[in-house]
Amino acid sequence: MNGPKGKYAWTVTVGEKGQFVIPKQAREIFDIHPGDTLILLGDEQRGIAIPPKESFSEFAARLFDTATADSGR
Repeated sequence: MNGPKGKYAWTVTVGEKGQFVIPKQAREIFDIHPGDTLILLGDEQRGIAIPPKESFSEFAARLFDTATADSGR
């Protein structure tokens, strides 16, 4: 699917066990390999997102740094 640069959309089919395959192009673009752990975020209003693991790691680090700083007050 062609769209704005850096923006992608794919379709997947959910199997009987609730599993789906991440398309090869998506795995290559986002450097996803067998055995990798992914984060699945859900919002009933906005849908499901699978953010790049690096983005989530940075977010979590900032969150915990903030929590540690706040506990020292």
